[in-house]
Amino acid sequence: HVRQLYALVSETLRYASVLEKLLDGAALLQAEKKLPPQLAKVLVYDLLFGKGLKCGGRWKALARRHRARLEAELARMKVRHKVSRNEDLLAPEQAVSPAGEWARARWAPCAGSNGGLCLTCPAPAASQVPRYVRVNTLKTCVDDVIDFFKRQGYTYLGKAATMEELKALSGKKFMLDLHLPELLVFPSQTDLHDNLLYTSGHIILQDKASCLPAFLLGPVAGSHIIDACAAPGNKTSQLAAILKNKGQIFAFDVDPKRVATMNTLLTRAGVTGCQLAQQDFLTVDTRDPKYSRVTHILLDPSCSGSGMVTRGPGQEAAPSAERLQALSGFQRRVLSHALSFPALQRLVYSTCSLHQEENEDVVQAVLQEWGSAFRLVTAFPSWPCRGLAVFSGAESCLRASPTETLTHGFFLAVLERCREGAAAPSPLPAAAMENPQPGEGTEPGAAPKKRKKKKQRVK
Repeated sequence: HVRQLYALVSETLRYASVLEKLLDGAALLQAEKKLPPQLAKVLVYDLLFGKGLKCGGRWKALARRHRARLEAELARMKVRHKVSRNEDLLAPEQAVSPAGEWARARWAPCAGSNGGLCLTCPAPAASQVPRYVRVNTLKTCVDDVIDFFKRQGYTYLGKAATMEELKALSGKKFMLDLHLPELLVFPSQTDLHDNLLYTSGHIILQDKASCLPAFLLGPVAGSHIIDACAAPGNKTSQLAAILKNKGQIFAFDVDPKRVATMNTLLTRAGVTGCQLAQQDFLTVDTRDPKYSRVTHILLDPSCSGSGMVTRGPGQEAAPSAERLQALSGFQRRVLSHALSFPALQRLVYSTCSLHQEENEDVVQAVLQEWGSAFRLVTAFPSWPCRGLAVFSGAESCLRASPTETLTHGFFLAVLERCREGAAAPSPLPAAAMENPQPGEGTEPGAAPKKRKKKKQRVK
């Protein structure tokens, strides 16, 4: 019940000033001198604003003993402030969760970043990042999932045409994403962890930015692919869905617990044709005949995680210069190693980091190392955030951020092997070309087309 505890603590912090006034007005701490003030706030929040006390023992009995006095004090507060809703007691700056306060202190545009973010000035709250739901097409289809949610009382508003439409989502409303054809978008605080579609593997809860690497790698069915740093497996399951379980995926991770977690996730998602290996990707022999047909690699290596927007309280310290240097050194080695596979044609390098040292600098250094063997492809030309202009062609990379794209912070670069006399590489993979973007053959707001092949239906 970690998620429930996180939510309880987060909301208690948001209502802290209101709870302090309630405690003072009801004289609870004077009556219960052994009750710690912070615990008192949690108990009173859950009693008056939450879903009722879930604890047992003497704390539950204590809180209930003072319930009438606390409810009377809450009623008096509402009368004094001339409001009817609990939330109206909050000051405007408290209208977002503590996670939002953390996010505003953490995110800010970098000078000359073309949309990139640094860890300096205020920026939007984590609560503004929607809940993204990827439809697992190995088990179902977009239309059936939409119908299922509609039967559960949700309202489907069609395909989004702008980011503003996604930002305005509230209540039990949801939309189809404007960029990714199998991604549904719900309001930020929507919790679907107990939903049948999630527990049965029909949907994957995955941030939009995290869906981009597999989407832009875009292998065709039958391809051989390496997911180099694969755990926990969301991107691996997305690759399998793109392949329609036709082909071969080699997924690596060095940690045995993460490999076990990945195995569970992939089994639930209905993934076949995936070979898991508990192995450091840097130790994989690129000349092994097993990998002689690998044409696509998804590389999402360990990074500082500075782009991750949490939905709970807490703030991590920015990584030191020494830590960034160590990470970027590892990332350069692993990217160069990935490019060594002889049949490789296309690679996506991604991180959930904001730092130039882990992103553009890594790509630039490895491209220089490999000379003219590989080139950057302009990934997703319509995407609003581009790479930092620190070297010629860096704008071919893309970035994501809570402010610009309503996602976690992210970086992505697409590299393709150069061929003499070859035509210019496509900015979008085959999967994306089959699903045109708004203004490229589809009407914004149009419902997704029906699939010919009927998948397993959830009732």
